[in-house]
Amino acid sequence: MHLKSQENGNTRKAKMSIELGHFSLCLSLGIGIFVGITGIIGSWRQDSRLISLSYGSTFILFFLIVLAFMSLMNAYIVSDFSVTNVILNSHSEKPLLYRISGVWGNHEGSLLLWVLILTFYSFCILVFGNKLPSVLLSRVLAIQGGIASGFIGFILFTSNPFLRTFPPAINGNGLNPVLQDPGLAFHPPLLYMGYVGMSVPFSFAIAALLSRNGINSIFARWIRPWVLCSWCFLTLGISLGSWWAYYELGWGGWWFWDPVENASFMPWLASTALLHSSIVAEKRDSLKSWTILLSIIAFSLSLLGTFLVRSGVLTSVHAFASDPARGIYILAFFVVVTGGSLILFACRAVSLETKVNFSPISRESALLVNNVLFSAATCTVLLGTLWPLIIDAIFDRSISVGPPYFIAVFLPLSIPAIILSSFSPMLSWKRSDLLIALKKMMYSGIVTVIVIASFYWYMEGTHLPGILGIGLGTWLTCGVFTEFAERIKLGKFKVYESFRRAKNLPRRNYGMSVAHLGVAVLVFGITVSSEWKIEIEKMVLPGEEIFLANYNIVFEGVEKVKGPNWNGERGIFNVKYGDENFYLNSEKRVYMASNMPTTEAGINSKILGDLYVVIGENDPINKELRAVRIYHNPLVGWIWLGAFIMALGGFISLSDRFFILGFFSSKSNKNVLAAES
Repeated sequence: MHLKSQENGNTRKAKMSIELGHFSLCLSLGIGIFVGITGIIGSWRQDSRLISLSYGSTFILFFLIVLAFMSLMNAYIVSDFSVTNVILNSHSEKPLLYRISGVWGNHEGSLLLWVLILTFYSFCILVFGNKLPSVLLSRVLAIQGGIASGFIGFILFTSNPFLRTFPPAINGNGLNPVLQDPGLAFHPPLLYMGYVGMSVPFSFAIAALLSRNGINSIFARWIRPWVLCSWCFLTLGISLGSWWAYYELGWGGWWFWDPVENASFMPWLASTALLHSSIVAEKRDSLKSWTILLSIIAFSLSLLGTFLVRSGVLTSVHAFASDPARGIYILAFFVVVTGGSLILFACRAVSLETKVNFSPISRESALLVNNVLFSAATCTVLLGTLWPLIIDAIFDRSISVGPPYFIAVFLPLSIPAIILSSFSPMLSWKRSDLLIALKKMMYSGIVTVIVIASFYWYMEGTHLPGILGIGLGTWLTCGVFTEFAERIKLGKFKVYESFRRAKNLPRRNYGMSVAHLGVAVLVFGITVSSEWKIEIEKMVLPGEEIFLANYNIVFEGVEKVKGPNWNGERGIFNVKYGDENFYLNSEKRVYMASNMPTTEAGINSKILGDLYVVIGENDPINKELRAVRIYHNPLVGWIWLGAFIMALGGFISLSDRFFILGFFSSKSNKNVLAAES
């Protein structure tokens, strides 16, 4: 009797929590609109009372969204099966981690996470932007509040996660089995921190366009930390999603140019261009129009990605929803935000003109070319992603644009951008001497030529694309160390003087070097894993041996296994590699709640490559015969290592006091500016 009354009490608390969350979400819609109105009118009239109201309302908006999100999370944790969203995406037998990740493992909950992160960024702007002019700060918060209102309205009117079912279900359907993985538990929050973070430079850009005082280099200093923060999280989110697809989906690849993969890749390309453009805008008061335009485009691409993932126009393992009504709402919101922003940009374009001139041979020019290349790459990915939709809408005919197109158009644009990333730091601002810059890169060029020639001789003239890719990675690696040596004047002064200069370098310089080094590691991983990958697919009997890339693999058979909420079969492989002997297991699972099968690959990871095994189905005639796929993926782990190093470099730069504190103040850090000159 006591246990039953305790259970009823927990159920009542869960129900009250859901009602509280629903009420908080409804109230937040009005507060978000209020933030937008008070911020815009207050900044226009320069009314301190309205501006103060927009500040306080921003804090209240964040608090209400936190309350709504925690209410939904509590419903998942206690398995409140009176909530439709919990029924469809959770199960009482799921581990706690996946009950929690189930909150954002669906369309409705992930949108609530989207808004939570958006209001969190608004809260951070309010807290850290205390040195900003009050008029500009209130205008930025107003734009953030307007964006939040649009998404809160979308949740309430088309995607409400707090809807109830009566009578309550006994149990739930469970989360999609492929999402029941630690990688997918952390992938969406990281990705959204990047996606949604692009709203901050967008809001600053629109606020600057609305300003009567024009746009100066101070604007670029304000947005750079936010762009960098979003870029870091976006890098981590994309790489974590790629890693999950590699080990969870069982196909042995790490990127398939899936439309939804492209939806996150396009904002990353745009934000990379924006990051470099903001450097020129801050230091040289130039490329301001580029910086504003890229701020608009980067966030617009984030909204476009949201539309593609949730509208049902694309079929993908990454997609969330397939309700056309939802797609129409997001598309309309996308058109209003993007169209209105571009119209405002066109109207204010004249005021963005700059009188700063620079030579074609200068760091500004190199970064401008870099921007053009990244922008062109973004356009090619956008075209390849949307082209099937355009053809289907106009001609009612289905086509597909696969990896061959993206590789053919993307590589010719990305390779020059990578080459420039090593060469541009050798150039001076405003005007530079090409011969001096080439002389600085002479040793890098010599080492690169030697590496290419050595691999060409060793490979007997084969694998030329892979050899050139290795040369590209070598060039970038040498460029990083050459740039660092130039910065500390290594070889031009005594060693202790170079050491002193290295010690006094701001962390943002180290961050740039680390990030570029991460790109080099990424290039090595992509090149080698793509060019020298080996794959075997065959039917084997227990005890049969398979030889692959110096591995001796014996298939020992299949055994039945049972997990907490699934049943399955486990294929056992005995592997010998030189003096090393180990076992790899690959599983086929069927989750009881949804009766959905999944494949778990067996992976042995080493610094030089992965051995990757997957079991398939039985032969219909001879039941002992089993289909197996075995891959040797050399240096594939360097892909995710490189992405992690890139993000680490970004966070190192972000940790610099000049970024965390200096950009909130009108005073510049003289040591930093001197080191960068």
